[in-house]
Amino acid sequence: MVEWGMRPASMSDVSAVAELRAVVMRPDLERLGRYDEERVRQRLLDNFEPTHTRIIEVNGEFAGCVALRQAEDAHWLEHFYLDPHLQGSGIGSGVLRELLERCDRSDVPVRLNVLRGSPARRLYERHGFTLETEDSVDVFMVRKPAHAPTGR
Repeated sequence: MVEWGMRPASMSDVSAVAELRAVVMRPDLERLGRYDEERVRQRLLDNFEPTHTRIIEVNGEFAGCVALRQAEDAHWLEHFYLDPHLQGSGIGSGVLRELLERCDRSDVPVRLNVLRGSPARRLYERHGFTLETEDSVDVFMVRKPAHAPTGR
């Protein structure tokens, strides 16, 4: 198991996050016929919110990011990118487990969207996300809060 940690993001992280987004999303966007070298980065640059974002580090080095934005009726899991060389190492599951435990304490659902056909969908399904809606590009998923059993 790889040792990892998270720290708050800052605006100085935006370039590294945008580059990682381009690398991680490229295969799925190309498969869907929607890859654009500039747009994939610009969409992140235009919407980066460090206050909602955590940087994932492995051995003190940038390895990925994840954002959790609170909305009126749910938390939105966004910009969850992990260096492709680290995918499958358990880091993504660990990050997701930590965030979902925090969301469960606030008793609200978590929503996300993932590109159609993305292998990331399996990760989300393993953590309790189910299909809400989908279109030709995006799959929208939701996870209801897990409740700890009450002792009686």
